[in-house]
Amino acid sequence: MSDEVPFEIPKSWTFVRLEDVLDYEQPTPYIVKSTDYKDDYQTPVLTAGKSFIIGYTNETYGIKTELPVIIFDDFTTDSKYVDFTFKVKSSAMKILAAKEKLINTKFAYYAMQVVECDNYNHKRYWISEFSKKLIPLPPKNEQVKIVNAIEELYKYIEQSLN
Repeated sequence: MSDEVPFEIPKSWTFVRLEDVLDYEQPTPYIVKSTDYKDDYQTPVLTAGKSFIIGYTNETYGIKTELPVIIFDDFTTDSKYVDFTFKVKSSAMKILAAKEKLINTKFAYYAMQVVECDNYNHKRYWISEFSKKLIPLPPKNEQVKIVNAIEELYKYIEQSLN
């Protein structure tokens, strides 16, 4: 993996690899035992793919409660920011937790949305490739400002569409 700096950044920023600012966890303890989903059940069952919440379970054990996290689809490289308790459908994802002293979870999530990764082969990407990608890392106070600016833009876009 190249250590070449991809572009210029402010002096107070640095480049880091995703694996240096995000810890990953296998989802196995949180996989649902039953796919008998019902809308009136309490706990959402997630997939990192396009459908995201695929149903609700009444299982009361093995619920992911340490939040927020990013769920990362290991085969497609899709990811979702999650700030509510959940269970998962399968092991085809990684659960990523920010090393909070270094990076804001939402900033990490937004940075991941623009990471380029050639994901045409059917393989797991987090360990082999995606985690090695460089992202620019501003100081924590600037990360929060960037996240707030992005979310204000999303609100504006959403209001414009309604």
